[in-house]
Amino acid sequence: MTEPSIAICVVTYNSADLIEEFVGSLAAGAIGTDWHLVVADNASADGTIAELERWAPDATVVEVGENRGYAAGVNAAVRAAGPRDAYLIVNADVRLSAGCLAVLYARLSPEIGIAVPRLLDAEGELIWSLRREPTLARAWADALVGAERVGASPVFGEIVTDRRLYDAARSTDWAEGSTQLVSSACWAACGDWDESYFLYSEETEFDLRARDLGFATWYEPRATAIHLEGGSADSPRQWSLLVANRVRLFRARNGPAATAVFWLATVVRESTRTLLGKRASRAAIQDLLSPRRLRQTRSPEWLGGVRV
Repeated sequence: MTEPSIAICVVTYNSADLIEEFVGSLAAGAIGTDWHLVVADNASADGTIAELERWAPDATVVEVGENRGYAAGVNAAVRAAGPRDAYLIVNADVRLSAGCLAVLYARLSPEIGIAVPRLLDAEGELIWSLRREPTLARAWADALVGAERVGASPVFGEIVTDRRLYDAARSTDWAEGSTQLVSSACWAACGDWDESYFLYSEETEFDLRARDLGFATWYEPRATAIHLEGGSADSPRQWSLLVANRVRLFRARNGPAATAVFWLATVVRESTRTLLGKRASRAAIQDLLSPRRLRQTRSPEWLGGVRV
């Protein structure tokens, strides 16, 4: 049987310290596939390119020339990869477990366009990676009850927090974007990731767009990966951008009237977090209450060196 041809597509930005271990995990993680590493570098200034030349000399490296954001990097990597059976969109701080890629590929089908693994953090703890589509009911439930508590319910809560639901394979509205295998058919139907989202919500938009076109996102717990994760919840700028892009995405899919109610629920949620001493939520509130800031296109300088 011919092994599937898969491009492992990574976006780097000042990621030099991650490259050795990331590349070292690929041989075992991608066993059983004909894989090739493609890296889009968003103008790193820390020796990322040198580390790639050292640890992955056969990789295809696209130097974007500037930090255009995560979605733009993903698109550049996929274009450079050319025709493949599938594309693994993966962060440099992810470590694939043995056989992960082949297990994910086996789940792709005409109906399943995106496959995602069970994610663990650096301590081996489960990461809540499954997501439900944002709705008004879920936004208000998160705001009034709390995301972790309401996420354990069968329908409410955007983040799925019921651990039992992570034990079996299932479809999901969307999944966190650190590790997503996209079939060539799904990519061809959906087109590029939306580059207007500099960072955050780009995977949400793509997964929901894929679902709209008949391609499900499938969670496969037999495939596992470790995601070291960043600190968006603790960074005022990152959290503010995450919150602002959630509102932008909701507006794009639901229109201005529903968005006004969604925005209010978001303000209530972030205000509650602010009262609990969350500095990041205080920054998000400032942006939410300023239409100009909410519409502002974020730049690498604004983010202050966030890895994208």
